[in-house]
Amino acid sequence: MTPSGSGVTSARGAPAGLSDDVLVRVRARLPGTTTRAEVAGALAAAGTPLAAAGVLDAAEALHAVLAGAGPLQRLLDADGVTDVLVNGPGEVYLDRGAGLERAAVTLPDEASVRELAVRLAARAGRRLDDASPCVDARLDGGVRLHAVLPPVAPGGTVLCLRVAARRGLCLEDLERLGSVPSGWARVLADLVRRRVSFLVSGGTGSGKTTVLAGLLSLSDPADRVVLVEDPGELAPDLLHVVRLEARHPNAEGAGGVGLDELVRQALRMRPDRLVVGECRGAEVRDLLAALNTGHAGGCGTLHANTAGDVPARLVALGALAGLDPAALAVQAASAVQVVLHLDREGHHRRLVEIGVLRRDDRGLVVDAALRADRADPASPGTRGPGWPALAQLVDGHAAAGQVHGRPSP
Repeated sequence: MTPSGSGVTSARGAPAGLSDDVLVRVRARLPGTTTRAEVAGALAAAGTPLAAAGVLDAAEALHAVLAGAGPLQRLLDADGVTDVLVNGPGEVYLDRGAGLERAAVTLPDEASVRELAVRLAARAGRRLDDASPCVDARLDGGVRLHAVLPPVAPGGTVLCLRVAARRGLCLEDLERLGSVPSGWARVLADLVRRRVSFLVSGGTGSGKTTVLAGLLSLSDPADRVVLVEDPGELAPDLLHVVRLEARHPNAEGAGGVGLDELVRQALRMRPDRLVVGECRGAEVRDLLAALNTGHAGGCGTLHANTAGDVPARLVALGALAGLDPAALAVQAASAVQVVLHLDREGHHRRLVEIGVLRRDDRGLVVDAALRADRADPASPGTRGPGWPALAQLVDGHAAAGQVHGRPSP
């Protein structure tokens, strides 16, 4: 399927070729959750004069309006689409892995964009209105929703939809696609096999979640993996996965359950591997405490510009949890051994460095063990000063022969 052609809807959201009155009558005949077959039945019962060949098309379009993302649904369903972004009624963009491109879909006006955003938020069990103008949630099927209403977004409602991968990529896939440099796969597999605790760092959209899911899929099939996320995005190819998702406070500011609380709850669930999808607050204290109390092989992601910036990010997050830099350094150095850093270079997401985290008299530092050759994606890159420590972590002799190059001076 390709996202082309007109996608103009009516003011109330009815697909092209159907009136708003039909939309109202069909909606009145349906429960809160609907299937395509139920929509087709309601369409027929509403007495809409359509040729037989047009019923299925009309039912599909109405189902997208009533239970999906309206005219954006076919973009979300298109092969290869990772993001759908709406900056206004006439500004819809998509990303198919080669950067943003304008989509041949429009919404009639600002009211229709707002109505769609509010409806999608309600489907996720979240409130989106003037009193709560921002929402970040996960929809059925794994699509991640982020929306902002005016006046916080003065130009009009902004809607961002990120599509979950339909099939998780294994380590071999990542190497074939160039996301993992040649020869590094063996080292990464040994990190997982040896239950080395690690953090995957990088900027937004650099592929952290994709790489982390691929590595988790190498875990022992008998492992009980507990995922803590907000919202859930990881989809490792494993049989024994327990998911915990943060809950935001209600309209009265009550009932919220944060990642820090979920990490503590996860420790009581007998995890063989504890995974925090994204460390961005006080939960870093609980994750480090867990990895220091016998939960080897845990991991998570962290936003950072470079591998060398990870210590500063950990210190900043530790401060949110009341840890001073010295206490954080002691905890982190014994809890996390390795940092995997990804970068987005143009349209390509790639693992560019593997570093070893350690503590010295300056505090936490990351020693580069492997650096990718940015000019030659097929190159295995070079070793850095952290290579001996990394080789020891992965039981060096087997892994050492897999990556060529001389240590950095």
